[in-house]
Amino acid sequence: MTSLRLPLAMTAALLALGAASAQAAPHEHSAFIADYDLDKDGKVTAQEFQSVRAQRYAATDANKDGGVDETEYVEEYRARLEAQLAASDESAERKEEQRARQIRQAHVRFGVLDKDKDGKISAAEYDASGRRAFAEQDGDGDGVITPGEKKKKAE
Repeated sequence: MTSLRLPLAMTAALLALGAASAQAAPHEHSAFIADYDLDKDGKVTAQEFQSVRAQRYAATDANKDGGVDETEYVEEYRARLEAQLAASDESAERKEEQRARQIRQAHVRFGVLDKDKDGKISAAEYDASGRRAFAEQDGDGDGVITPGEKKKKAE
């Protein structure tokens, strides 16, 4: 039973992080800050971001084989999505549309993140996507993401 406690605790923490951004898309600036601002000071440092990403990767690798397969990736995302939808005041019909669209997109994202196409997202692949996401949000390049900071345009 002890082996289940850590993953369950991490899953609960991840669900709480997801619920914090229930009304915004995950890559919107305010949602990004809500998801990664561990000390709740209104900004996200690179260290905070890396800490949350490491926790998410470890929790997503449910079978602890050192890689995240498509099922693990989609199910971790589904859990966060369900928390967001539960907190939303959208109609049941709208929630179902969002759920279906977002889960389809999770499968697409998995394919994009699995750069070497081996059926798993490695820690290196996950970290590379995180570096890109952080850099995009850090419009002024100072290593700290703050409210009102303009995102960099995708290159």
